[in-house]
Amino acid sequence: MSTPLRTLYALAPHVLLLAAASLAAVRPLPASLAGLWDYGPWAAIALAGVIAAAFGRGRAVFAVAAVAVAYAAYRYVIEPEGDLLARRAAFAGVAVLLPLYLGALALAVERGVANRHAVLRLAPIALAAAALGWAVRDRRTAMVDAFFTPLADVSLASLAPLPHVAIAAVFVAFAAALATALVRGHAVEAGLATAIATMAIAAHGLRDAAAFPAFTIAACAALAVAVLQDSYRMAFRDELTGLPGRRALNDRLKGLGRRYVVAMVDVDHFKRFNDTHGHDVGDDVLRLVASRLAAVGGGGRAFRYGGEEFTVLFPGRSLADALPHIEALRDEIEASRMTLRAAERPAQDSVGRRKRGASAPGRRVVSVTVSIGVADRDERNTRPEEVISAADKALYRAKRGGRNKVST
Repeated sequence: MSTPLRTLYALAPHVLLLAAASLAAVRPLPASLAGLWDYGPWAAIALAGVIAAAFGRGRAVFAVAAVAVAYAAYRYVIEPEGDLLARRAAFAGVAVLLPLYLGALALAVERGVANRHAVLRLAPIALAAAALGWAVRDRRTAMVDAFFTPLADVSLASLAPLPHVAIAAVFVAFAAALATALVRGHAVEAGLATAIATMAIAAHGLRDAAAFPAFTIAACAALAVAVLQDSYRMAFRDELTGLPGRRALNDRLKGLGRRYVVAMVDVDHFKRFNDTHGHDVGDDVLRLVASRLAAVGGGGRAFRYGGEEFTVLFPGRSLADALPHIEALRDEIEASRMTLRAAERPAQDSVGRRKRGASAPGRRVVSVTVSIGVADRDERNTRPEEVISAADKALYRAKRGGRNKVST
């Protein structure tokens, strides 16, 4: 499936969400659901935030945080009949700064949640709130009025009651998010584009008491759906081995700190297994090795890198910390034995289970070994790809040294 087509599929449920929000905003709720507009947006914000955080989607987490701030501004500043300057400043944040922030998140690269990048991505929200709060406190009317100054001598009131600056911000941010979604084919960018459009509609319908809550719920739902879509698309689990795959590894590498170890693991003589015993046996070998890698100690996490090669990542560990666990892993794999299935194995699995464990003449037991190259982040290798390259070179040294070895 092409990248643009994947984006269109990702946008399909978002269209339904927008339609549902539009319908809910114009139809009165039954008495049993009267509290939905009071508590529904907060519940949607909390649920979307939990889903995004659980899947490690930092951009979605920060987008939900921004929507939460916007909803709080609406609920506690804009909706009450209070200070006019405060209401105008809050509206400027919702209608102008929010879409620009969401558009910037769509252009950004995913960096996860709990790392130093989080501070940089939360900073614009805090700075925007602080700046608008300062303008209200010190009565900087001209600063707030700048958001409402027409960009041209053209009235757009019939098209949208939003200020020119807000319309321009929404257009630019939405176009950037949608274009990025079409290029990358990621659902999160599509979700951010939907959130931009949805919150713009919410700002457009401020005079309708149900509009802002309804579209806030829709925006959060769109972000949550996008996270689930993106996580599914990335196929974090390798189908054969059950380990996280190459995409999951690449995603994890982006959020690493300044201290980690990478081990590259390669099955020795794997081609010989395939040529001698067939690809089914080769698959069994990969499953066996993967099961041992999945149980590695020392905080290591295993990934299938590709083919017969695996990666074990030790975040927050030094070389001295990781090496004992890597050596123990090599020993455990070497000690493992695998019984080759007989060629006359019954086609029906139920029959095969009854015969399992019975003596079978001609059965062969084979052992598997691996070569492992290890490298850590240091002054020479500072980027994840450089550390992986160093571990790969160490792996080839282990193979040249006789295989079934750990090399650094």
